[in-house]
Amino acid sequence: LKGRLPMGYGLVGEFDNGEKKLKRLGNNYAFIDSQNLNLAIREQGWILDFKRFRIYLTDKYNVTKVFLFIGYIPTNESLYTSLQEYGYILIFKPTLYLPDGKVKGNIDAELVLHAMIEYPNYDKAVIVTGDGDFHCLIEYLKKHNKLEKIIVPNRYRFSSLLRKFAPDMVFMNDLKTKLEYK
Repeated sequence: LKGRLPMGYGLVGEFDNGEKKLKRLGNNYAFIDSQNLNLAIREQGWILDFKRFRIYLTDKYNVTKVFLFIGYIPTNESLYTSLQEYGYILIFKPTLYLPDGKVKGNIDAELVLHAMIEYPNYDKAVIVTGDGDFHCLIEYLKKHNKLEKIIVPNRYRFSSLLRKFAPDMVFMNDLKTKLEYK
């Protein structure tokens, strides 16, 4: 066994013949509000390295599947291809072009729906957002011991509805040195 371990596995020892013993560490899924994540990170003046973020989710939280909810824009095909190569499962939402030229692709309903569709398939969920619209989902996961962690993109700008989950939160502000695109 050379290089990185398979996703979701950890080294627990060696057999007498020198082969590595692997153990499945967990089967956690991550659900990412990509618009909330991107806007919050950019407001802080840095760019997220999505490849490193995917590895971080696996190594830190035993995440085996990562669902990234994103508004579909045809000119971003190369970005979507890269994200899929990094191991993200993309869930697209059709976008609307507003009169002011902004693009709207609200993914809240899709994220909640997929978290519940996948509910029997994961041990725990990691939710990446600072949006209070996910309060009911997070509360439900917490009540049923299915919440692993909430990763909030910006500790200074997130919904007050999420404050009661503070013990379950980590902030991306603290992860900049690990996850910034260089």
